[in-house]
Amino acid sequence: MLPPRGLYAITDGPRADLIEVCAAAIAGGAAMLQYRDKTRDDVRRREEAGALATLCASNGIPLIINDDVALAATVGAAGVHLGEDDADIASARAQLGPRAIIGVSCYDSIERASELAAGADYLAFGAFFASPTKPGARVATPQLLRDAKVLNRPLVAIGGITAANGAALIDAGADFLAVISGIFGETDVHAAARRIAALFESVGS
Repeated sequence: MLPPRGLYAITDGPRADLIEVCAAAIAGGAAMLQYRDKTRDDVRRREEAGALATLCASNGIPLIINDDVALAATVGAAGVHLGEDDADIASARAQLGPRAIIGVSCYDSIERASELAAGADYLAFGAFFASPTKPGARVATPQLLRDAKVLNRPLVAIGGITAANGAALIDAGADFLAVISGIFGETDVHAAARRIAALFESVGS
């Protein structure tokens, strides 16, 4: 089940300490975790995704798999996140079932969000700030979140988000702040997650 709001931690693997830092992010307050690994090492990815599925289940939060519907099905993940070049929502739903969380990247496009809203469990927009993960990403504005509220779907903001800039996006309508380097690029992952998760306790509540 999709949580109502909160920090959406997205992994930055491959890394040797992946499970440990994900546990730290969850302990710091992450409400949802996405496994994102763009390599082709299928054996390692399956092992890591399975371990994260166990970790998330034990902490009562959803694990979302980036791009890979088959992997999500294999490890029993809560759902999948789809970009514009990935599987369509209908086929993902057919493989994962009606209870799966299926999120979609809408980038900077309210038109794309409008087209996909009926089948998606959440709509993700970004990048809102310069992102080391995707330096050439399309740029979204806070107004896009305000405009998307009429679609009546949970909204995810992504792209260069930190504890210093995330509050404005919550104010604009973000239900989730999706963060990669702002958590997993920090020395103290627990503390970084805690700072961002705390924004939801003080903003828009």
